[in-house]
Amino acid sequence: MNVNVIATGHTKFGKDPRDIGDIMVDACNQALTIISIKEIDAIYIANFSSSFSNQCHLPAVLASKLNIHTEITRVESACASGGLAIKEASIAIRSGIYDKILVVGAEKMTSMLSGHTNGIIARAADQEEINHGTTFPGLYALMAKRHFFEYGTNEEHLAKIAVKNHKNALKNPNAQFHKKISIDDVLTSANVASPLKKYDCSPISDGAAALVMCSSKTAKKYSDSPIKLIGIGHDVGGIELYKRKEITKMPSVVNAAKKAFNMAKVTAKDIDVAELHDCFTIAELIEMEDIGFCKKGNGKQMIENGATEIDGTIPINPCGGLKAKGHPLGATGVSQAVEIVKQLQSEAKERQIATADIGLCCNVGGSGGSAVISIFSR
Repeated sequence: MNVNVIATGHTKFGKDPRDIGDIMVDACNQALTIISIKEIDAIYIANFSSSFSNQCHLPAVLASKLNIHTEITRVESACASGGLAIKEASIAIRSGIYDKILVVGAEKMTSMLSGHTNGIIARAADQEEINHGTTFPGLYALMAKRHFFEYGTNEEHLAKIAVKNHKNALKNPNAQFHKKISIDDVLTSANVASPLKKYDCSPISDGAAALVMCSSKTAKKYSDSPIKLIGIGHDVGGIELYKRKEITKMPSVVNAAKKAFNMAKVTAKDIDVAELHDCFTIAELIEMEDIGFCKKGNGKQMIENGATEIDGTIPINPCGGLKAKGHPLGATGVSQAVEIVKQLQSEAKERQIATADIGLCCNVGGSGGSAVISIFSR
């Protein structure tokens, strides 16, 4: 049984004064314009941590806000929670248990001091690494330094990723940052964990995104332009970066991509647009290589020749990516899918890719301990 996406919703990312329940409802209501909540068989919520919002039991919170009684499930896989919710929803539809599912990803992260927020985020890393003084910027900085050493990548390559994503976000009304930056702005910004600087890092964000997923038979009743989920791959490895044989590679991304490509019966060469998990600029580059858009170490050439720009051969993060669109952890994977769906429906407006027939999302948890790759087509 094929799985389709028929509707989407997306709040503006950034600092949102509303509580997490109202943020979720906003995204859900946007996705429910062509279908009634009474017709939805089940809801999946992607959310990383109740500690940010001081609110547990999100399924019941959402049921109260929507004034419904139904089956609602919360899923968590750190920053890959959104991708995992989409996977679980697709399994439920393929199995025939449910026919119409609402998937919503949400996080409310700005209600506390950044030090406390970063402490909660650090729970997605290996606690031995954290206890020895590292942070997520520190872990990704190690990956960047090793990539520099092995493949000749440098800080300017990473800066070009940041510049591209900020430029793309200017065309996305839901993006947290609408600010054009230069390579020099990135290179002279404050050091966070060398070689990563302020503009190499995604921000703390509030926000939600939603999808309505259903069987292909049902999709025809609601939409003239449903988008097919043709492949999805999920992989979870060890949480520790220090135990990885090669820290310039994310094995979970490599494995999830293989599974997704096998299911979709396509290759990396068939992808027209991609949303990659650029929690840090080095992550976008590593994922480009691990997915197979180029050989390991050749990501820098793709950046240099403009291949990843909106008008390039494989546009990456036309929405602005996590770097500039924002990164409310549980919402991110769903937000990526919303962007790809809009691209394939030719509804991305100023950031529309001219020939977008097949799109890919790469949603990563932690320093690459988990990953979900999803592939969509017209």
